[in-house]
Amino acid sequence: MKFSTSIALLVWACSTSIEAFTSPSIHHRTAQPTTTTTPLKATADTLPEITLFNSKSRNKEPLRPLEPGKISIYTCGPTVYDFAHVGNFRAFLTYDLLKRVLMYFGYDVTHICNLTDVDDKIINRANEQGIDNVLDLTTKYEELFMNDLQALNIIPAEKYPRATEHIPEMMEMILKLEENGLAYESKDGSWWFATDKKEGYGEQLVNLNWDEMETTERGESDLKRTPQDFCLWKAFKPGIDRDDAAWESDRIKKGRPGWHLECSAMSKKYLGDTIDIHGGGVDLKFPHHENEIAQSEGASGEPFCNCWVHNGFVNIDNEKMSKSLGNFLTLRTAFAAPADVRGYRYLVLSFFYRKLFNFL
Repeated sequence: MKFSTSIALLVWACSTSIEAFTSPSIHHRTAQPTTTTTPLKATADTLPEITLFNSKSRNKEPLRPLEPGKISIYTCGPTVYDFAHVGNFRAFLTYDLLKRVLMYFGYDVTHICNLTDVDDKIINRANEQGIDNVLDLTTKYEELFMNDLQALNIIPAEKYPRATEHIPEMMEMILKLEENGLAYESKDGSWWFATDKKEGYGEQLVNLNWDEMETTERGESDLKRTPQDFCLWKAFKPGIDRDDAAWESDRIKKGRPGWHLECSAMSKKYLGDTIDIHGGGVDLKFPHHENEIAQSEGASGEPFCNCWVHNGFVNIDNEKMSKSLGNFLTLRTAFAAPADVRGYRYLVLSFFYRKLFNFL
């Protein structure tokens, strides 16, 4: 019994109940996501075969669960220093639709979505606003993000692990990579992934042309062995970093994790060495997801992910919507009424998920 996901998407594109959007404000919703569609009854032996486009193979492939009847999904979540914008929510709506399709056909889905609550942008924002504790900033925007997910009637993930609560797991992975000859410490106490030691790096989700690549000067070139190496752990810089966003151990000097490391560590903790599906925006293919593959497989020696699902950009006036460019729309500013939020969900899910979406 075979089904193309294109058929399943049509069935579930509008699987939102009117009741989910009857609150007068999207800022303080308490209703949980609901669906008006009853899942099919199935066993592991009678589950339909789902076909997905795999970004790694660049082909449509049958989804082959690691465990019959069960699907593990890891998706990249927000960096919680500001409101998520409507472009971000295209990714979360894509995950939601995929999960609903799998659940409808009878699969047992376990979904983990991380929360990045420590990085340069968060530290800079906390300093700009004179916030005494970084946690005050990140928990504020984490809560607002969850409210927006509810407004969009998105089925919550099983867990939303925070990066700051998984520092020991990240340190452990760094030391495992060092043991495997794939990580090294620089003179300032930072740790780096040795890309030239990892076979196939830059050839998993992308095809990098090393000869045409240029080094970006960020004061790091003299610390790395090769220009392509990426940071696993950033050493503490007095006057720039903050004590409330820094950690250390007997083997790792005071600092904070690089952005790519958290997803590898948290995916391993909650879903194991190998997962069925990893999702994210197309902009995350490189460097983030390529680096995740290198870290995870370098540490475990096992394949990291069997199927990669990437959604297309959301542009505004033919330019990528981005917080750094300041050209983004939030759910609150663009769609103030509950019916408008429901309309945006329908609009996104009725559009081919891998195609560029442009607001004019």
